[in-house]
Amino acid sequence: MDISDFYQTFFDEADELLAEMEKHLLDLDCLAPDPDRLNAIFRAAHSIKGGAGTFGFTLLQETTHILENLLDAARGGELRLNADIVNLFLESKDIMQAQLDAYKSSQPPDDEAFRYICAALRQIALQSPPDAPSVPPPGHRSAPPGEGDLLQLTLSQIAPQDRAPLMAELGNLGTLIDPQHEADRLRVTLRTTATAEDIAAVLCFVLEPQQIAITPVAPAQPEPAARPTVARPKNTTAESGTIRVVVDKVDQIINLVGELIITQAMLTQLSSRLDPAHHDALITSVAQLERNARDLQEAVMSIRMMPMEYVFSRFPRLVHDLAGKLNKEVELTLRGGSAELDKSLIEKIIDPLTHLVRNSLDHGIEPVAARRASGKAEKGNLILSAEHHGGNIVIEVADDGAGLNREKILARARAQGLAVNETMSDDEVWMLIFAPGFSTAEKVTDVSGRGVGMDVVRRNIQEMGGYVQIRSEQGKGSTIRIILPLTLAILDGMSVRVGEEIYVLPLGTVMESRLPAEKALYRMAGGEMMLQVREEYLPLIELRKVFALPGEAQAVSEGIAVIVQSAGCRYALLVDQLIGQHQVVVKNLEQNYRKVPGVSAATILGDGSVALILDVAVLATLAKEKRQAEKAV
Repeated sequence: MDISDFYQTFFDEADELLAEMEKHLLDLDCLAPDPDRLNAIFRAAHSIKGGAGTFGFTLLQETTHILENLLDAARGGELRLNADIVNLFLESKDIMQAQLDAYKSSQPPDDEAFRYICAALRQIALQSPPDAPSVPPPGHRSAPPGEGDLLQLTLSQIAPQDRAPLMAELGNLGTLIDPQHEADRLRVTLRTTATAEDIAAVLCFVLEPQQIAITPVAPAQPEPAARPTVARPKNTTAESGTIRVVVDKVDQIINLVGELIITQAMLTQLSSRLDPAHHDALITSVAQLERNARDLQEAVMSIRMMPMEYVFSRFPRLVHDLAGKLNKEVELTLRGGSAELDKSLIEKIIDPLTHLVRNSLDHGIEPVAARRASGKAEKGNLILSAEHHGGNIVIEVADDGAGLNREKILARARAQGLAVNETMSDDEVWMLIFAPGFSTAEKVTDVSGRGVGMDVVRRNIQEMGGYVQIRSEQGKGSTIRIILPLTLAILDGMSVRVGEEIYVLPLGTVMESRLPAEKALYRMAGGEMMLQVREEYLPLIELRKVFALPGEAQAVSEGIAVIVQSAGCRYALLVDQLIGQHQVVVKNLEQNYRKVPGVSAATILGDGSVALILDVAVLATLAKEKRQAEKAV
């Protein structure tokens, strides 16, 4: 059996254990540590150490072993925790993660980082409480030649590469006499003023207690037998309720189910032409097939869904470290971690959310003195939340900081050559922060203010089929809202016809539809047409003109205006006919053909024909560019 076949299982479990360890460390109260939380941290370290030893990941095993000993001391009350020690434990977790990542890529871990963290952790261990026995620090020879007691040490199960470091460590504790190297055992007599308990405590940083036997030596006393090894009880864990499956296999199943749904739609369309009086059983069976296929699709899609906790779990550490760096006090609240999102989207949302959180900490939440002066609580509040709204998920990053400054944003926008004016609404002004290169930071730091980032955030979210909204009140804080579809594999759509072509509008973007009365139409200079909808005037975009479709265009008043909204853009789309709403299987157009402006994807209809799924967020811009091009000609 090749043990490397089990590497991936260990890597996955170790990642989860390290994440759990970090979460508990961040929630740990140094003044009154919760015993259950300390036990959870200790168990995580112990499990990682055991797995690392099994697979021969030596540096990870030794790092975790030293940390485990300190955690055990903290559990027993022998080590008093403080903020510095917890931060060092967090740093140890980071180094363990780096070591694990190195083993994943078959690279040697950073030996310098290993030596640094080992030295730092051992230094803590040597700072014993007043009533504890003193442990000689490394580098101090406890007993000059001829002084001290004689102790016989028998160290079992010693690997060849560990002998020299152990001899050096023992040499720091006293004088070595007659070391004997056996197959997997090291025997040595040590003259030292240190007690056996002190020596065992030092050796436990690199060995298990059952590997160590220490016995006092009297003059001419025969060599004592080694201490019997006491087997530790094995950890008994409940059978796992999960299995690990390669994502490609899940994607393959989803694709096959998508093809099944398309075939089922074809059968449904064909059966609709049959006479129910003669084909009642067949029509009933096809209807049952449709229900079963829909249930199967929903069940398979749920396999790809992951809780937002996967994303949120990384932010307590980020906020902890960055708030300390900025000398700010921040309380992070996480809500809706159980809300689920498609795996392909959940991995892409991490970077945009990280940038928004860093932006809130740097620009939004004020320093303690500024908050105190404005009558606020000294500790700022940052809230990350997620919840489902129909077929979408809404993710919010909210803070109670200084809020956005309208005048400052307008002034910076003018300085950067952006077209702005004082009559712009607050919502329009807030969206300026997403302009390429825009930044209000007074100086460039490694936190923010580099003039890049927010435009990338917006672009990445739009590529995921979502959009961004901002609410802000100066002096009270800001909320940035991200609206995303739950998955990009299936879509609730509204089918519309323009000429001979069928298009699909994402149902979440469709607000309403109406017949455009002539008296509600207003033709503007430059060829743009506006449609009055109650008290609002919306740009009217003729889909036939946008895609330059052949055939005679009918009068505007004879078409149907579909009011759509996406990415903060609201307009009316003129089509010839509404066909109906239904779920469609999304096919990537770029991979199968090429990128088409104004189109986000494609789908296959029940009759086997291909329909394009429209990118509502960019259609208005595309229509404007076409008008300008026509005017230039």
